Amino acid sequence: MLRFNSDYTEGAHPEVLQHLIETNLCQTPGYGTDEFCMRAAGLIKDACDAPNAAVHFLVGGTQANFTVIAAALRPHQGVLSSDQGHIHVHETGAVEATGHKVLALPHTHGKITASQVAAAAKAQKEDDSFEHIVQPKMVYLSHPTEFGTLYSKEELCEMRKVCDEYGLYLFIDGARLGFGITAESSDVGLKDLAKLCDVFYIGGTKLGALFGEAVVILNDAIKEDFRYLIKQRGGMLAKGRLLGVQFEAMFTDGLYERIGRHGNAMAAIIRDAIVERGYEFMAPPVTNQLFPIFPCEVAERLSREFAFTDMGAVGEGYRAVRFCTSWATTEEAAKALAKAILES
Repeated sequence: MLRFNSDYTEGAHPEVLQHLIETNLCQTPGYGTDEFCMRAAGLIKDACDAPNAAVHFLVGGTQANFTVIAAALRPHQGVLSSDQGHIHVHETGAVEATGHKVLALPHTHGKITASQVAAAAKAQKEDDSFEHIVQPKMVYLSHPTEFGTLYSKEELCEMRKVCDEYGLYLFIDGARLGFGITAESSDVGLKDLAKLCDVFYIGGTKLGALFGEAVVILNDAIKEDFRYLIKQRGGMLAKGRLLGVQFEAMFTDGLYERIGRHGNAMAAIIRDAIVERGYEFMAPPVTNQLFPIFPCEVAERLSREFAFTDMGAVGEGYRAVRFCTSWATTEEAAKALAKAILES
């Protein structure tokens, strides 16, 4: 059975794995203070054109999310998110466990708007009982979103303006960022994120690393004592070198972008077959995640040969499903699924 239900089931991209093998017996200081982490951080700063950024390496996305949010917020403050945001629906209350409420807003294809954020911040600020209501202090966005959609530069600029007006931090979850910045329709790159965000992270786990995310902090207020909070939250890896080695490989010779473009290209093969067959999508198909809507009998037939995620019923007799490609998705596999869709 060919799997199209995640982009993190395989191990490491061969070039990342090779660098791990080559450095396996190196003896370095621990906890991310080694030369590999230093070099990887430098490569990321260069790619972001952000020499004053602070770059920290953590193991996974949930850990990155709750560590950043806990570092930025005071006890009475919360974070605004799409009601389909990862921190709201797929992290088992990790953010709430740090003492900070996730303030969910209705989404459109996974996205929220600057006007929604402004309305939420204004409502709390102007309420007669404002001191009894959790204060919004951060906006959390995923790019790409949980539906594979992207924010435009214009949308992010509008969000930045609202955040400045209401004193909010802007935090972007980049678990699949490599697929976002290399999408054909994207006009947002690493340099744009470094200019518009207070903090964001560059996902490695879903982009060819065995594990790991690189948190990029631009706002000095969040930088302070961040390593203390990494340690306190269980994120300070003794063998921190392993994170630096992987990101050094991914940010050498354009590997990170190559991985993103490959995943998107494989998804495009499947997307084009879905379009040709006349099926619709639950969300615009722009990155490596696709959400077609199939007749129930078609979804059932495809499930016998391909593994994907069932997203549930959409009207009578139809189901939405999720296909996800990765660095490891072969053209042969993508074409096999496309052929099956065309023949459905």
